Amino acid sequence: MSTNDISEKLQKKLNQDREFRDMEVRAIESENSDEMAVEGYATTFNDPYLLWSEPGYRVYEQIDRDAFTGCDMSDVIMQYNHEGRVFARMSNGTLTATPDEHGLLTRAILSGTEIGRQLYQEIKGGYTNKMSFGFTVAEDIRDIQENKETDTVTITRTIKRIGKLYDVSAVSLPANPGTNIAARSYGEGVIAEVKAERQRAAEEEAKRQKLISEIRKSLRKE
Repeated sequence: MSTNDISEKLQKKLNQDREFRDMEVRAIESENSDEMAVEGYATTFNDPYLLWSEPGYRVYEQIDRDAFTGCDMSDVIMQYNHEGRVFARMSNGTLTATPDEHGLLTRAILSGTEIGRQLYQEIKGGYTNKMSFGFTVAEDIRDIQENKETDTVTITRTIKRIGKLYDVSAVSLPANPGTNIAARSYGEGVIAEVKAERQRAAEEEAKRQKLISEIRKSLRKE
């Protein structure tokens, strides 16, 4: 087995059960010019965004304002493309993630390593302006709305509780593969469930209409 194959297997194992979402990141002015600090909101609260769609179906997602209450954020790290190299981390005070009235505000100091200082310059120059955060969902609810006039179904997922926040990661592309895989996995899964439920409801309605028709025929004969 090649080194690349081993690395890919390890990465899949690390990312098992995790979901990823994009966030904005920017360099910030600091009283200490040597800090090289960046910050962004890992997520906003009660602000639905389109997670996945296909013809006739749209899946939205939002994070509840209290979703991080009790969340395990014991040692969150900052990476690049979720590849394992640590640029900042909570345990040494170079990374913070704090819920406020708007969302989860994340701040990292990148001056501690040479590669961190390089990343800061990329963010400051606008070459890298997106981040992704990795987490697990402990509790969520769904709201399903069907518009019979347009034959469309809108599903809104509200994440009520996040179990663990693993990392925030600067990413080279606005929509990284981890985000797409997580969104597609959840979106297609919930759409498949809704389709199956709609099919069952249609079959039950067909049976009911057939029974009504048979009863009416029987009454006319009498």
